[in-house]
Amino acid sequence: MSSKKLTLFSFSGKIKILHMTWIAFFISFVVWFNHAPLMLVIAKTLGMSNSEVKTILILNVALTIPARIIIGILVDKFGPKRTYSTLLAAGSVPCFMFAFAENFEQLALARFLLGFVGAGFVIGIRMVGEWFPAKQVGIAEGIYGGWGNFGSAAAAGILPALSLAYGGDEGWRYAIASTGLVALVYSVIYFFSVSDTPKGSTYFKPKKSGAMEVTSTGDMYFYILMTMPLYLALTLLNWKLSSAVGVNLVSMPFAIGIYIAIWTLFLYNVYKIVHINKAHLKQPVDKIHRYKFKQVAILDLAYFITFGSELAVVSMLPLFFFDTFHETRDVTMVQAGLLGGSFAFINLIARPTGGWISDKIGRKLSLSIFILGLSAGYFGMSMIKSEWSLIPAVLITMACSCFVSGGCGAVYAIVPLIKRRMTGQIAGMVGAYGNVGGVLFLTLLSFVPSPVFFMIIAAVALAILVAVQFIDEPKGHMAEIQDDGTIEMIELD
Repeated sequence: MSSKKLTLFSFSGKIKILHMTWIAFFISFVVWFNHAPLMLVIAKTLGMSNSEVKTILILNVALTIPARIIIGILVDKFGPKRTYSTLLAAGSVPCFMFAFAENFEQLALARFLLGFVGAGFVIGIRMVGEWFPAKQVGIAEGIYGGWGNFGSAAAAGILPALSLAYGGDEGWRYAIASTGLVALVYSVIYFFSVSDTPKGSTYFKPKKSGAMEVTSTGDMYFYILMTMPLYLALTLLNWKLSSAVGVNLVSMPFAIGIYIAIWTLFLYNVYKIVHINKAHLKQPVDKIHRYKFKQVAILDLAYFITFGSELAVVSMLPLFFFDTFHETRDVTMVQAGLLGGSFAFINLIARPTGGWISDKIGRKLSLSIFILGLSAGYFGMSMIKSEWSLIPAVLITMACSCFVSGGCGAVYAIVPLIKRRMTGQIAGMVGAYGNVGGVLFLTLLSFVPSPVFFMIIAAVALAILVAVQFIDEPKGHMAEIQDDGTIEMIELD
């Protein structure tokens, strides 16, 4: 790429920050998904049942929903440098716990805590947004998200081989512990290699922490409404872990206690939203400082359908290909795994491309195109039959994946352009909605066959496409107040 765009082979200035940060994200995802490719041998070592294996998979995403909200608050307050370094170092502890767990209960606790590492993505969104101007932020965020997200695929490719290299029945323990060691070492490297902003720039922080500031009373109520699905998803996860559905990790009395805790936390969140916003909303907010919360809400929904559907489909696609083509095309489980993995592999190119297109043709238009495309893609996937040749089935799947991953890039091409000092919190909420989508779609899959599952996702995408038409194209400038009281105008287009 030309210097006017991005000189990716450079390792100085903002390009260095981009590389250092996507690597941090990459490592966090390797740690978050280090169990998946080794789950069969882990289950054999500890004598786990099928229900216990499923419990571990659920626990891996359970904490990520609230963690992305919390991490968003922390990164806005303390800056991405300290927050990312601390997260990687702290995340190594439950990683070591998981590696050397002696029973299912220890394994489950460690996996639950490791869900916090999955929130690392949010931190880099703020870091990249600080370093790149509006005309480049889409492709920069896309590279950060797409290349970092490849950590999950890298874990699947590297860790089984590393486990074999260590040797023995428990080589998996040292393979997983190695990822924790890498995270710990890189936390130190990252801390001493980056800064939160370019030299001379101000790192804007929210006036208060604990919830986002909004700029109208109506937006405050809208904000409260949009937090509810996060708690509904946690309630759903608790239900799936309870004895009510045959998984006995959580007894019914304990599950009831968790339900009470989840909704008590919701009420506390409502209190914080009102408490933080009521003082400055007594008088109308100056026009120059206003932003519309609908921008955040629409991006929540857009990420719900893009990343949420990706999470769900990546989880079920290998089995879908095996069940569909095992008898008619002699597809093996290994081949099915490779075919299913192609859906996530597209992230490397499609997510940066989505951000780049967003920079070039406009944020709203590009997001609309990607969501329309993924709707058509999922509709096409719902038509796949066992009588088909593998080639058209794979082509439709990969085309769908291009729109899904591109849509993720288009979403985060807008996030840093809403309100600079709250980019972390906005990114956290949008990211959490992606996890909510994954939870809801995977739950849906347990009740309907795969073709219906794809068809429902396609229909939901069309509904969200309508909502996207109400988003405002970022343009002009956003205003932030310097420490000395002067106003800085940040370009949006």
